[in-house]
Amino acid sequence: MTIRSTTLPSGLTVLSDEMPTVESASVGVWVCAGTRDETPEQNGIAHLLEHMAFKGTARRSPRAIAEEIEAVGGQINAYTSREQTAYYARVLADDVPLAVDMLGDILLHSTLDAGELAREREVVVQEIGQAQDTPDDIVFDHFQAAAYPDQAMGRPVLGTAETVRAMDRDAVGAYLARHYRGKRMILGAAGRVEHDALVALAAEAFEGLAPGEAGNAEPACYAGGESRDPRKLEQLHLVLGFPGLAYDDEDYYALSVFSTLYGGGMSSRLFQEVREERGLAYSIYSFHSSYTDTGMFGVYAGTSPADVEELLDVIAKESGALAETVSEEEIARARAQIKAGVLMALESSWARCERLANHLMSFGRIVPIDEMVARIEAVDGASVERIARRIFAGRPTVSAVGPVETLESYDRIARRFG
Repeated sequence: MTIRSTTLPSGLTVLSDEMPTVESASVGVWVCAGTRDETPEQNGIAHLLEHMAFKGTARRSPRAIAEEIEAVGGQINAYTSREQTAYYARVLADDVPLAVDMLGDILLHSTLDAGELAREREVVVQEIGQAQDTPDDIVFDHFQAAAYPDQAMGRPVLGTAETVRAMDRDAVGAYLARHYRGKRMILGAAGRVEHDALVALAAEAFEGLAPGEAGNAEPACYAGGESRDPRKLEQLHLVLGFPGLAYDDEDYYALSVFSTLYGGGMSSRLFQEVREERGLAYSIYSFHSSYTDTGMFGVYAGTSPADVEELLDVIAKESGALAETVSEEEIARARAQIKAGVLMALESSWARCERLANHLMSFGRIVPIDEMVARIEAVDGASVERIARRIFAGRPTVSAVGPVETLESYDRIARRFG
């Protein structure tokens, strides 16, 4: 595995991971700007800008953007998260120049046409409506808002219908001008690519990119609390969470192993006890989300109102048990799951491309695979028990959508983990 890095005079970092035995390549640009970089009035602007990037440039119409990439069998897409926005293409190796040129064009030369903006605002409002109508989706937005109240980290990535409809061309253009700068951008590629050629392509496609300054997002402050959204549904959708760990925390890998054996797969404690033994839920899983300065750990479950109390009993019981005893067999199984995921991802040019950018933004460096595997293998029973005590000692966050009147009080839920 050959990973190389070059920083252009603009501050744009170009990363490559050459895979000479494949016939394709994945190319992407990651911008260190997302929901955390928005004011309350701007909520959703990072995501709206992601949409607008595909709505025409000085050289390409919206239709031409789609047709050019699909004419060579390629794909182009984007996503927005709380700390970053990514634009990426997957193409055959010979079409890497087209992919880089198109990415540079849509990010540096978007026209932000007023007519297109008016239409796309309504498209995003429809997307917000779809999320609102999906209880196992919106419950996570409510969860985030309860965990980080009145701050950027707690606001929804999509924004609200009100904030999105209020965004005009000047506002979107100002956000673009402030955040889409070389020091906040990474161009990564993996597959059949040659680094020096990629650097030359990037220098041409991103000519004129201003360096700007590094990001300075609002610090996150986990508070915890609750959100209850009463709806007439058959199931209660529940997310129960606690403060997690930032990327640079020494227990980051231990938390990954802990989450996997707690509720990360079919052999996990929660899946076996909640679904297989008691039939309390069809879907139940644990998760952890890390950020640059904070993190969240939680459990999602969809259950019938009649079963919610028993479900909480099991979640609390298993959290306490993991703080006291865990078998080497469980740990070995969880380590194997994570390690397999890391190593299997090496077969995908997209996974390797995304890894380059995410590692640089999250850890400040590309963590070698051998080091990742070694840190996973180093997680032992003492590490898992320490994580259980550390995580469940925090103030809980409870988010529920559905027949919430069947859910016990926040204080009672908190006492289960006290």
